[in-house]
Amino acid sequence: MAESGSGSGPRAEGRDDVDAVTRAVLTASRLLVAVSARSLAEVEDRVTLAQFRMLVVLSTRGATKLVMLAEQLHVAPSTAMRMVDRLIAAGLADRRANPANRRETLLQLTDEGRRTVENVTTRRREDIAGIVERLDPEQRASLIGALDAFNEAGGEPSAPDNPDPTLHPLGWADLPTGSAG
Repeated sequence: MAESGSGSGPRAEGRDDVDAVTRAVLTASRLLVAVSARSLAEVEDRVTLAQFRMLVVLSTRGATKLVMLAEQLHVAPSTAMRMVDRLIAAGLADRRANPANRRETLLQLTDEGRRTVENVTTRRREDIAGIVERLDPEQRASLIGALDAFNEAGGEPSAPDNPDPTLHPLGWADLPTGSAG
């Protein structure tokens, strides 16, 4: 039995393991944030990270009502409207009447918005692939297992093997209703 307060034994070892994994994941997340920032560098004069996330949701969902878009982004509808207005001004999104209910307005990507999401996603994928290529095959296999387990524990669905760049290109999963985002 481990002594309380001694810092040794199974409980302390388990805690050390959790701390070591947490540090490794935080370091990896910094790397992935850097990859994300580099992939957005070409469009940063027109699009913020939050606005890019909105573009991603629109590329994933297609034409969407403002209230649903705000809900998916976990922001107030007024915040979503300001973001949409900026994207429309940049030529990346537009509004149109809902053919099923002319009183409703749907928001959607323009062709330029779709190209922006695809280009940023392609750059991000290439950057990550370049990092992964520097690992030896054994490390890659270990990383796959570890990341699959981590993603499953966090409730994140796996990305497809042959991704369609218009479907969840950043990997943001839908959060259950009521979850913080």
